[in-house]
Amino acid sequence: MTAMKTLPALFLILSLLLSSSSFAHALSDSEVSFIARRQLMHLQESDDLTDDYESKMKFNFTFENSGLRRAYIAFQALKSAMYSDPFNTTKSWQGPKVCDYEGVFCAPSLKDPNLTVVAGIDLNHADIAGYLPVEIGLLTDLALFHINTNRFCGILPKSFSRLTLLYELDVSNNRFVGPFPKVVISIPSLKFLDLRYNNFEGELPSELFEKELDALFLNNNRFVSNIPETLGSSPASVIVVANNKLSGCIPNSIGKMHNTLNEIVLQNNHLMGCLPMEIGNLGNVTVLDIASNNFNGVLAKTFKGLGKIEELDVAYNMLAGYVSDDVCRLPSLKNFRFSFNYFNGEAESCLPSKGRDIDFDDVGNCIPDRPEQKTAKQCQQVVSRPVECSKSKCGGGGGQSPPKPQPPKPKPPPTPKPTDDDDPYDQSPVTRKRPPVPPPHSPPPVVKPPVHSPPPPVKSPPPPVHSPPPPVHSPPPPVHSPPPPVHSPPPPVHHPPPPIHSPPPVVHHPPPPVHHPPPPVVHHPPPKSPPAPKKEVPLPANIGFQYKSPPPPMFPGY
Repeated sequence: MTAMKTLPALFLILSLLLSSSSFAHALSDSEVSFIARRQLMHLQESDDLTDDYESKMKFNFTFENSGLRRAYIAFQALKSAMYSDPFNTTKSWQGPKVCDYEGVFCAPSLKDPNLTVVAGIDLNHADIAGYLPVEIGLLTDLALFHINTNRFCGILPKSFSRLTLLYELDVSNNRFVGPFPKVVISIPSLKFLDLRYNNFEGELPSELFEKELDALFLNNNRFVSNIPETLGSSPASVIVVANNKLSGCIPNSIGKMHNTLNEIVLQNNHLMGCLPMEIGNLGNVTVLDIASNNFNGVLAKTFKGLGKIEELDVAYNMLAGYVSDDVCRLPSLKNFRFSFNYFNGEAESCLPSKGRDIDFDDVGNCIPDRPEQKTAKQCQQVVSRPVECSKSKCGGGGGQSPPKPQPPKPKPPPTPKPTDDDDPYDQSPVTRKRPPVPPPHSPPPVVKPPVHSPPPPVKSPPPPVHSPPPPVHSPPPPVHSPPPPVHSPPPPVHHPPPPIHSPPPVVHHPPPPVHHPPPPVVHHPPPKSPPAPKKEVPLPANIGFQYKSPPPPMFPGY
């Protein structure tokens, strides 16, 4: 137990020590195939380590302890699995003093402080081409394994399951392939997982979101499944799955993450349906980016619960209805991008203003009297067929328990429209039901009969002027008058604090920020297709709330 308490401190020290930089070069397809074949041939011989593997190795020199002996075997196997090391990063990997190897970091053992063991490996930006051999599993004291921005190919070997102390695993910006590497789920201490910018494909396993991760980066791969319903079980503070091919709905279970989730980026997938009203439960979220998908329906009134949201990006979808004052006056909001949808009304608080330090982007919608909007013909296709999110499979309570059956009642007389709490997706002009005003208490008509029969109501609400959504210039009264707010992602670039666990790789060529510039001249998009151009959006290196990780690869061939 004592050893486990010292674990985070060890990781922090190692994170501060780990740093390296270089430029990487493209690897030809033939070289990639060659490396992949080498790994697969090797794995056919030994898919995992045998218990007596270490005892079979004989050397002419001695080691300080058995842990360093196992590390030597692992490093020699890894060096042999390298096809190219253009900067001679592993030139020093010779002899028994493995703690002197470049990119290798040692520390006292958690089991016995008198023993020195290999606790960290950092080969970031080394431009190494090769594969990961099964001997990596001999590094059982490893806490950090960072090899981002190299040219490693093939798959992650099963022997990774032996790395029981591994806390941070960063293999991003490489050429790993195959289905999601389920071996990482079996690593008990893992908290930081970065698989971005590889060629992983297939489905996301439901167990992934039940793992005790704090940060999960899966963006820029080829995952094609739905988002598992177990999403809500994840304790992660940062989840980024942008630029994949995920489909289906956002699970209603997302509302269960209200205590832990700080940032979630689902940008540029094939997600669809209504946005679940449970998103409004995410009171600690600062970044919510669902841009460039196929979401429809309206923004639920529950969005007013996003009290800490700084960057909200719903651009390039098929959302419609009215953008309310409740959303545009969220207290922490700094950047709200809702461009290129089918909104046909917005509160005055949503208009760009020089007096407010908030960035709003409403172009490419159907809002009267606003510049750069869609044509009437384009708007008609969506606005004339509103989506009833309360009855939708996605978002309309699909993840909640079914409503209690109610006995049939006689048809009552007409009643006012439901209140906000009755239907979170209702955007009728009159959104609140006033309490009934009792008729004035006048004496019985003995002295003189009343002039009007019956007496006029004291304060009858005026009939709606326009059919929903409310007119642009007469929005419904604000429910909250919260303060201001953030910059719009495609992934946020302005808010990451310094990394806690993962060592910040040196970013030589960070991608240009993709915050809120409207796409080039899209004033008249094709009438029969959604306006969102489905193109991969490079995410900045500092998308993580607590972590920095490598930038997108900036060299040809990736």
